Amino acid sequence: MSRTTLDLWVGIFVVIGIGALLFLALRVGNVSSVDLTDAYVVRGQFDNIGGLKVRAPVKSAGVVVGRVNAITFDTHSYRAAVEMSIAPDFEFPRDTIASILTSGLLGEQYIGLDPGGDYEVLEHGDTLELTQSAVVLEKLIGQFLFDKAGAPAGD
Repeated sequence: MSRTTLDLWVGIFVVIGIGALLFLALRVGNVSSVDLTDAYVVRGQFDNIGGLKVRAPVKSAGVVVGRVNAITFDTHSYRAAVEMSIAPDFEFPRDTIASILTSGLLGEQYIGLDPGGDYEVLEHGDTLELTQSAVVLEKLIGQFLFDKAGAPAGD
């Protein structure tokens, strides 16, 4: 095999490898097919957002319906304010509950929307009144350990 042929094959494999890495980076980077060009924005306040990040998915019944736009700290209520873009194809009642959930035991965090029963739907700029903060694993372990330490020896 000549030197130029070998160089050509090495170049082809390098290009395929870079393409595969780019594909994986886009898949891991939360790039999805949800069209958010005409999305409406809703907000929610949470006591603790855990490891929630900007561009995290917003899901309902396991389906991605939007993305997290921004996370700020409200200095008046001392809570985290989360701004979410919801695709216009999905309408949710005003009494929808927003919860911060985790994919798997230690996976990425996302916002889960549980629709309520109100007849009026959320519109651009509305605020979700019912929110549930992230479950912090360290706090749960600490509570479990302190409860066991404070229990009588006979239990």
